[in-house]
Amino acid sequence: MVEPLLSLPIMERCIIQGDEFGNWTQLLQAILVSFAWFFDAQQTFISAFTDAQPSWHCTSSSSSSSDCNSFNNNLCNLPKGSWAWDLPPHTSVISEWSLQCDGSIITGLPASSFFMGCLTGGFLLSTLADSSLGRKNMLVISCLLMSISGAITVFSTNIWMYSFLRFLSGCGRATIGTSSLVLSTELVTNQWQSQVGILGYFSFTMGFLTLPAIAFITRGSSWRLIYLWTCLPAVFYSFLVHFFVRESPRWLYVIGQKEEVINLYSAIKMLLEKNWAFRRLVMVMCVGFGFGMVYYGMPLAVENLAFNNLYLSNTLNALSELPASLATFFLIGKLSRKGSLLGFAMLSGICSIGCCIVEGDKYFKLLQMGLELISYFSACTAVDVLLIYALELFPTCVRNSAVAMVRQTLVFGGALSPIVVAIGRNNNVKWFSYGVFGLSIITCGLFVVWLPETKGTTLCDTMEEGESKEVTLLFAN
Repeated sequence: MVEPLLSLPIMERCIIQGDEFGNWTQLLQAILVSFAWFFDAQQTFISAFTDAQPSWHCTSSSSSSSDCNSFNNNLCNLPKGSWAWDLPPHTSVISEWSLQCDGSIITGLPASSFFMGCLTGGFLLSTLADSSLGRKNMLVISCLLMSISGAITVFSTNIWMYSFLRFLSGCGRATIGTSSLVLSTELVTNQWQSQVGILGYFSFTMGFLTLPAIAFITRGSSWRLIYLWTCLPAVFYSFLVHFFVRESPRWLYVIGQKEEVINLYSAIKMLLEKNWAFRRLVMVMCVGFGFGMVYYGMPLAVENLAFNNLYLSNTLNALSELPASLATFFLIGKLSRKGSLLGFAMLSGICSIGCCIVEGDKYFKLLQMGLELISYFSACTAVDVLLIYALELFPTCVRNSAVAMVRQTLVFGGALSPIVVAIGRNNNVKWFSYGVFGLSIITCGLFVVWLPETKGTTLCDTMEEGESKEVTLLFAN
């Protein structure tokens, strides 16, 4: 037993020897860590329900009902008293605070604030996982900040307070996915890293799927209940991770070997100083921007489609994440990273633009929804592959920071998408959002051409190994 162990790379030996209970505990800890994506998904897409404009009707008892029936396509052109919400006003922030006619910037502010918080939190916090805090502590702190801020959101009294708390929640959420993905893959040996990395995607899908169910169960009740149902379990989860998950052995090894890694922002400095690493980072971030606009924007834009059942549309979108995760899980060992990313980007973009073109009766509505689902499925699969690809592109000493920056560009695309969706909704230009989404993912997907292929390669730990690997990949390609 000793000889085979000694023949393994040093990091493989650290991982195996660091677990006195066996490989099954590595897997259980990786599953628990990956479950953080469940709560990540809930807070990412919760605005699709809490910030949606509710349905309304003309009031037959009103003397102005004839005016209402004549102009019922635009709520803001109607006289007061000629219409009413179908459900109590407190079901949405739009109806509770009478924001329906306040313009795209105001109505999209809470969702955009959340994504801007993700950008800010990613910049301030992500490098700490590579330096002083480590992966585990960063995950716990992020979960607590996101969930506690979300729970406090129930006390919001106006759109400004609500948007600020969404910003704080976004700051916490910024590093959850990255810390979870990196920690789960670094807890296991190279043999299981790709498969374990995809566990988070399944958790994200499950979290997304629960949102339409929670929203449907609480329909007619205050939008605040959705925040309580999603945030309080996340607080409990944070303590589970703290007490039952160990720190990444790869990170502990690198910290012990390289003293300079503990300095704040040293990982970012290393990424910027090495030309090969900087070039990779810029290209993969450009890809992430277009993917993020579609991935985060489409669940918010479904209300702009002719097929306008909010609960069913978002449930179908959430369900489309499941085959995307399954496809990535079973095919990640066979998929060319560059080819699959380029193919899914093109398919998503073409179908998204197709949503703008298709118009007509109920059969065309079904076709439009089908195109939207194919586009979203392709975007989900592309994002799944992109994050695995980003893990493989960078060494351990900068991996968390690099993947965090890639997620930052995903989020930046997501930060713009609520404004794009609101413009399409408020100006009755339904095609606007899906046209922008399609063009963005096609254009940004082309940047993958300038990245190296990493299929079948092993993870490296230092910048020196990464530089040597870069030369090898250049000759291979």
